[in-house]
This record gives sequence, C-alpha cells and structure tokens, in this order.
Amino acid sequence: MPTYDYRCDQNGQVLEVNHRMSEDLATWGELCARLGMAPGDTPAEAPVHRLATGGNILSSTSRGASEAPPCSTGACCPGGFCGLN
Repeated sequence: MPTYDYRCDQNGQVLEVNHRMSEDLATWGELCARLGMAPGDTPAEAPVHRLATGGNILSSTSRGASEAPPCSTGACCPGGFCGLN
C-alpha cells in the first residue's frame, strides 16, 4: 500500500500514512485515527493536505539491508544507475 505525507496547516506537522490510492484524508482527526494516535491539542476538524510526494511504496523507515548505496556523486539515484558516476 502506498505511503503519503500529509501536512496540517494548524499545527505544522507532517505525518506519513499508508492508504489506498483512491482514499484521501481531509482532517487531522482522520489522519490521527488512521495512525492510531491522539489528536492532542489540534482540533480533529483541522484540515490536512496531502503533499505532492508521488505516493511512495516503501516508507523511509523500512530501509532494508540489501538497499544499494547512493552513487558516487551523492546526488543521484541509489546504486548509481542514473549514469552520472
């Protein structure tokens, strides 16, 4: 399932959540419920906006031991497959 980043304008927090491509979360309360966390001091009805990240399939916290190192320039794709090394 893809991961998406959502930003709450009221508290400035950006959170990563997994959901189907056809879904879209609209409020801080929906986002917190999906993540299993309490909304805290932010009102549950505060709007959230999905950031234009492209919907990653793997979250940044799920890096595997077999992941290729970055290319030698340090500024391109993993493993140097972009042809810039």
